[in-house]
Amino acid sequence: MPFRTWGVVLSAVLLSGCFGVNTSQAPIATTYPISEQQRMQAAQHWEVLAEHEAGEILAKRDLWGKPLYVEEHEQETAFSRGFRSLLTSELVEQGAIVRTQPDAGAAHVSFNVQVINHEGRGFVRPPQGALTALAAGIAVATIPFNHWTEPALGLIPAAALADTFSGSWTTTGQQETIITTQVSQYDTLRYSSSNMYYINAGDSAHYGASDTGDSAGLPLSSDW
Repeated sequence: MPFRTWGVVLSAVLLSGCFGVNTSQAPIATTYPISEQQRMQAAQHWEVLAEHEAGEILAKRDLWGKPLYVEEHEQETAFSRGFRSLLTSELVEQGAIVRTQPDAGAAHVSFNVQVINHEGRGFVRPPQGALTALAAGIAVATIPFNHWTEPALGLIPAAALADTFSGSWTTTGQQETIITTQVSQYDTLRYSSSNMYYINAGDSAHYGASDTGDSAGLPLSSDW
């Protein structure tokens, strides 16, 4: 590199030191470390959550041997009906004493659902390796067009790749739900657990969100 070019570069570096290089007119947006969040899109997924919550409730030492009552909702939804039944079944199966009617001596099990609708969500990167796999699939698919007499055979590697990884494919989406399960007794919370899931846009009514965004029986909010 010519001496004159080095002089220009050095001058630019020195000049930059005259300004506040670590300043900004507003906070700079940064990202979070990669994390995972499951998509809830089947009744069996409700069963998985019910099994998990039942196990966690019965693991609480101060709830051992106490009778439980799973509360109903005045205006139930598909999720509230299904999850209450599944949670009741799991509690009974795991050895809990479950009352069929409210009991002053029983701890009350309740759950709340909040539906969140994101509007204008920014770019979300695809899963790790997705772009690499796509590029590799395209590269493999071009081979038969250059060397094989039957170009259609190029679909075989792509199909094999899809068969291997398609079970892990999903989208981030704009709808999420927060499901909170609680156990209380004598105005005291004995247990509280919140779980977050992506949901399909067409399934939001299952969790209490109507087309107008109003409540359909479960406490919910579209704000985030």
